Amino acid sequence: MSANYASNHQTPLLQVKNLQTGFKIDGDYFNAVEGVSFNIQRKQIVGVVGESGCGKSVMSLSIMQLLPAGIGKIRGGEIEFEGEAISKLSDKKMNNIRGKDISMIFQEPMTSLNPVFTIGYQIQEVILNHEKISKKEARNRSISLLKSVGIPRADKIVDEYPHQLSGGMRQRVMIAMAIACQPKLLIADEPTTALDVTVQAQILELLKSIQEANDMSIILITHDLGVVAEICDEVLVMYAGKIVERANVEELFNNPKHPYTDLLMKAIPKMDEDVEKLATIDGLVPSITNMPQVGCRFSNRCPKAMPECMTITPQLGEVAAGHEAACLLYDSSWPSGEKRQKEREGASAV
Repeated sequence: MSANYASNHQTPLLQVKNLQTGFKIDGDYFNAVEGVSFNIQRKQIVGVVGESGCGKSVMSLSIMQLLPAGIGKIRGGEIEFEGEAISKLSDKKMNNIRGKDISMIFQEPMTSLNPVFTIGYQIQEVILNHEKISKKEARNRSISLLKSVGIPRADKIVDEYPHQLSGGMRQRVMIAMAIACQPKLLIADEPTTALDVTVQAQILELLKSIQEANDMSIILITHDLGVVAEICDEVLVMYAGKIVERANVEELFNNPKHPYTDLLMKAIPKMDEDVEKLATIDGLVPSITNMPQVGCRFSNRCPKAMPECMTITPQLGEVAAGHEAACLLYDSSWPSGEKRQKEREGASAV
């Protein structure tokens, strides 16, 4: 992380330092998240984007310490919340933080909600786990929470089961559970996936209003850049377990630096363009068992790749004020700097 970037973002709510998270496969660990570092400021909404399999959800589960036991493991780095190292806390101590100070909206509300318990029971369980209040008070608060997230007939819904609600309503229940104890940090993992466009807009508007009302920070994990543009302040772009670009949302959309981010932007359909075929990115994200150990992990898919990209691992560095990218195009210490790339493009045009 650059010194300028760090100095402009003091006393962060969350600090992730060189995080490495691996999974055990056939007796060996393979990292799904490799050397990830970033800060989350208070009252900030940070989007994390990238294709499926790039490590977004694994990173969030690492923060929450909800990796599958015996298979997933934080293998290195530190996670600090309000200055306290939480990556090595006991289950009991982490349980005091999880749900109260840091909460999470999971990717699929139908599988995240327990089908055999009522909506009210599941919300009350969160409240009673962290606060010493009566069951009656917890029930009344559950009804108030359901109302606050826009669920009609909250006094009746509280006694219904997940299968009786639509996808949009279930997602609102998940949000109510996540904000039940007014957390300081909310992690929303693909909160609008599988919802229709109208409901997506409502959920995003709801998250934004809750964030403003509670002075909460949000990590919004998504593959939808439209969602990021709608509510985020800053964006982290991930590829193959690493952060390849970081900038505020306006800068990233107006001036993407990393070739991967640029291709993601070009793949967004535009209303004012009539094209027969949408832009795509050739190839696939490498699997964790076949991850390149040297060089840029995007090099085999990158239209601007140069020989050095196969053997030199780029580091995340500042390429403009408050804008960082991990790409040799902007690393003047190697022959493949930006000037050389422009020369190559000019030669190929002739």
